[in-house]
Amino acid sequence: MNIDEILDNIYPLPESSKLSLKKYITEISHPKNFCLMEAEKIVPYIYFIKKGIVRAYASTAENDITFWFGSEGQTVISMRSYVEDKPGYESIELLEDCELYKLETESLRKLFSEDIHIANWGRKFAERELIKTEELIISRQFKTALERYKDLMRDKSDLLKRVQLGHIASYLGITQVSLSRIRAEIK
Repeated sequence: MNIDEILDNIYPLPESSKLSLKKYITEISHPKNFCLMEAEKIVPYIYFIKKGIVRAYASTAENDITFWFGSEGQTVISMRSYVEDKPGYESIELLEDCELYKLETESLRKLFSEDIHIANWGRKFAERELIKTEELIISRQFKTALERYKDLMRDKSDLLKRVQLGHIASYLGITQVSLSRIRAEIK
């Protein structure tokens, strides 16, 4: 996905504002298994996924708990770092070789004060991130693992082909054995 499509998907910008924003965006790539963000560190960047899949997870003494997947066109951000300049809670691992667009948070803040269209784009961006978080919390609190798996099948079927079952099981909050039972039940 190209950067124009990604930016417009968040909130359409006038061409002059989009050009101003794109001056601060660079294209980077990293290999599979690269740790893009580490928990307990301030991340001064926002990333947009051009190509590839990432996962957000938190580590416990026993294991890693996956709570989000991102793929082409999505944003990768530590909201705590973005909003408060404090260390984030999550780590972000690349599950495939990834091509990303990188934007420094400080540059974006500068643009917010200079261009009302970019400021509005930033507001829409934050609103979308809030909705994603809200949907995640509601799904975890009120849906069964089977319902969450069916949601994945419906909304993000490509993930099921591209992500290890262990990560999918972790995301659903179940063991791989339970995931195998769910998959057998659905077939």
